[in-house]
Amino acid sequence: QKNGVSNGTLHKKTFIEHFEQAPMYVTVLTFLGFGVGTVFGYLRDFMRAWGIEKRNIAAERQQQKDFVPLYQDFENFYTRNLYMRIRDNWNRPICSVPGPQFDLLERVTDDYNWTFRFTGRIIKNVINMGSYNYLGFAETDVNALKTVTIELQKYGTGVCSTRQEMGTLDKHVELEKLVAKFLGVEDAMVFGMGFATNSMNIPALVGKGCLILSDELNHTSLILGARLSGATIRTFKHNNMQSLEKLLRDAIIYGQPRSHRAWRKIIILVEGIYSMEGSIVRLPEIVSLKKKYKAYLYLDEAHSIGAVGATGRGVVEYFGMSPDDVDVLMGTFTKSFGAAGGYIAGKKDLVDFLRTHSHSAVYATSMCPPVAEQIIRAMKCLMGLDGTTQGLQRVRQLGKNTRYFRRRLHEMGFIIYGNDDSPVVPLLLYMPGKIGAFARRMLEKNIGVVVVGFPATPITESRARFCVSAAHTREMLDMVLNALDELGDFLHLKYSRYSKSSHPELYEDTRLE
Repeated sequence: QKNGVSNGTLHKKTFIEHFEQAPMYVTVLTFLGFGVGTVFGYLRDFMRAWGIEKRNIAAERQQQKDFVPLYQDFENFYTRNLYMRIRDNWNRPICSVPGPQFDLLERVTDDYNWTFRFTGRIIKNVINMGSYNYLGFAETDVNALKTVTIELQKYGTGVCSTRQEMGTLDKHVELEKLVAKFLGVEDAMVFGMGFATNSMNIPALVGKGCLILSDELNHTSLILGARLSGATIRTFKHNNMQSLEKLLRDAIIYGQPRSHRAWRKIIILVEGIYSMEGSIVRLPEIVSLKKKYKAYLYLDEAHSIGAVGATGRGVVEYFGMSPDDVDVLMGTFTKSFGAAGGYIAGKKDLVDFLRTHSHSAVYATSMCPPVAEQIIRAMKCLMGLDGTTQGLQRVRQLGKNTRYFRRRLHEMGFIIYGNDDSPVVPLLLYMPGKIGAFARRMLEKNIGVVVVGFPATPITESRARFCVSAAHTREMLDMVLNALDELGDFLHLKYSRYSKSSHPELYEDTRLE
């Protein structure tokens, strides 16, 4: 389906997202493909059990046969019989900076992906369509990294302490002030790991007697943090305001199970851009609901900070809203800023509370100073504090590249998910056999892509996920698009029934299906 809704008086931006369903025959063939793979998997397991085929997978030792097994054999079924057949498409070793192009160590297998050996050859200048290098700050330019080099020589590589002990440096204080200024909030706190920013801070904010309302497509870090908190968790359908409002209404009316006491706290967990769907959160509607029902809002801007908004300030700016509308602003530096770590920002009371109660602040090693300087460099560039407009140009170039890439894929007839302004572009492959074929063929054309399948996605929605960067030139994107056009015909991937004309100027309304 395709939504082009202005959402009444909440915001004037036309909200266009694509979630087209595949034809029925594609779904049938996808299930059939998994069925055939399962049958042959059982056959091969039978052959391994009787010694007809060599057993490569780890097995329990005979001396431990009476012990409780460390893992259930069936849990490993798809790993050894399906994933192993296409394992060569993951964990490929890169030997250069993950910029718009990278170098790849060539490896081959002699036993159907159970083991690999390196040939010694380096595959040069592979177009990188998989890294989250949205603004192109993953770079090795000596002049750009001059300040980072200075800080490396001054501070070294490690801090060797936690924030609460000997691990708070002047660089951390400088970075936190800059993040707060960039976001337009009172205060911010930075952490050394993006994943842990969610998983280790959510348990500090909510606990037993609290209710978490989580989008069904939230990232694993949010899910883990919610589970570790001990709070009650309920999920609502992705970006579905009716589903969220029903949960909020029921929470207010019925309270906690059995006791029916009021919840101590209700917090809504959402992401800015969803990394597997490419969709953007319906922030104005969620803010309206959270105000109506007196709930809190936790916004994960891992993929959206730097990537959307007129000046790269994320979905809050994208919708023209105030940062005060969001109670907890979270984001990472691992994507748009070409660094590592994450932040929590908002009211000073919130940040002060986390400084003493966050598991990351108490137990985790602080962010290393050169990484902090890289974030400061990139953020100052975005804010124009380096005396140039380069940061703004990067944000605008990312928007142009994103819209161009998505428009061309639509015209070719591919089914792609997500918002027209999202640099995360999932292209649906569906059938399990096409996952490996797609990635291998693209690499043969010197294009590196990320492919994802079950259980990371629904069983019928295997996909390739492209991440567009401001550093991609139009020539690079055209090379990728031409390869996709050819491969789409070869593998029969053009399933869309609503593809646009190859001459869109013939239409007055470019959103006409």
